[in-house]
Amino acid sequence: MTLKYHRVWLAAGWLMAGLIVYLSLMPMPPTPLTFDHSDKLEHAFAYASLSYWLCQIYLSARSRLVVITAIIGLGVALEYVQGWTGYRSFDVMDMWADSAGALIGWGLACTPLGRLLSYIENCLRPR
Repeated sequence: MTLKYHRVWLAAGWLMAGLIVYLSLMPMPPTPLTFDHSDKLEHAFAYASLSYWLCQIYLSARSRLVVITAIIGLGVALEYVQGWTGYRSFDVMDMWADSAGALIGWGLACTPLGRLLSYIENCLRPR
């Protein structure tokens, strides 16, 4: 099923990706959680949200594989860039958290929760 507001949903996905890049590269990112290694949970949540969102837009198995591969690649690339900045650090465990989050988001999109955008569009249709 094709989404009627495909471009809107896709733009929101690009905004999410941009926010992840921005927060990953800013010198002092916000830290809403403050327990040990809480940043791993934040990484996993961010990448799960992005992959869950995009997997609702790209429905074929091949498209989803490309999306998940790109999201994991983004997480790996950002870790290297962080290491080069001089004010952020490289952390392999962040890569694992990003990858786990991307896979969790894909998994959620494979459940009935993966029809959230379609549900929203159905609710927006005039009756």
